[in-house]
Amino acid sequence: MANSSEDTASKESASRLVTIIGGSGFVGRYIAQAMARRGWRVRVACRHPEAAEFVRAYGTDGQVEPVACNIRDDASVRSALSGADAAVNCVGLLWEDGDNRFDAVHSQGAARVARIAAEEGAGAMVQISAIGADAKGVATYATTKAAGEAAVLDAFPGATVLRPSIIFGTEDGFFNLFAAMARYAPVLPVPGATTKFQPVWVEDVAEAAAKALCKEAEPGLYELGGPRIATLRECLQLMCRIIQRRRLIVNVPFFFARLQASVLQLTARIGIKPVMTVDQVRMLEIDNVVADGAKGFSDLGIEPTEMEGILESYLYAYRANGQYTAPAGSGSAPQE
Repeated sequence: MANSSEDTASKESASRLVTIIGGSGFVGRYIAQAMARRGWRVRVACRHPEAAEFVRAYGTDGQVEPVACNIRDDASVRSALSGADAAVNCVGLLWEDGDNRFDAVHSQGAARVARIAAEEGAGAMVQISAIGADAKGVATYATTKAAGEAAVLDAFPGATVLRPSIIFGTEDGFFNLFAAMARYAPVLPVPGATTKFQPVWVEDVAEAAAKALCKEAEPGLYELGGPRIATLRECLQLMCRIIQRRRLIVNVPFFFARLQASVLQLTARIGIKPVMTVDQVRMLEIDNVVADGAKGFSDLGIEPTEMEGILESYLYAYRANGQYTAPAGSGSAPQE
């Protein structure tokens, strides 16, 4: 009897389809893997599906499929969500570029996904937002993220909103960025060195999304932070220890950082990823940790993962001799 029940559940999962808007991105690809492991069919909706063929390997033959989707276009989103039992919106910007503006993507795009998901009869929706989303925030990133959350919950009242702190993982754009800089720069100048973060592993965020999509948790808003709160300086000190490089971490006053960022962000106009923008500096002025009383991992039945071991698993590449560098504590001196 037990086996019969398990077989039935397996068949039900296999017949279910989830569409992940932005599913080829950093967070989306892990949600795709988590849902494929649960037996769901996964539609990875992204702007360039030809560059997302790698997602097919996340499941069995035909289980995971990349499709074209532009979150700024109704017809495109509707096509991606057609027949889906559940939807996830992972699309987000760190800087504005061309038609990809914060309001168009974070606010209007999220509203579009939620509205069309509801119209197409999806039974569950997850919106990936961020700690720091605030309708009264000082950064456009924060205010548009908050507007997107409100729009999602208005169009799809049973949706789940996940607000992670800074996310780490093999392909992250945080620790990898600073580790690459530390290869050559003896000094790491950073604004907000004393700002607090609660780094969270991308696979824990994906598991939270999967639980919500499979209705293993109550819908609502969850703030996701790892087990350790650390300042930006402490995060970078840990990174330097792992990659075995001595580097001086210097706090840059916010006033000077904003001036510098106003120049650096001009590179976005010629299609080059800016190292830093004014909006990012403004976000660094506010601690990025789970608010007191907020629902989080414990309410989802998830124990968040410590970052040290995970960082070690991919940051070793930034050591002087990569994987062949002697482990820390082996008697060798730290690399310069």
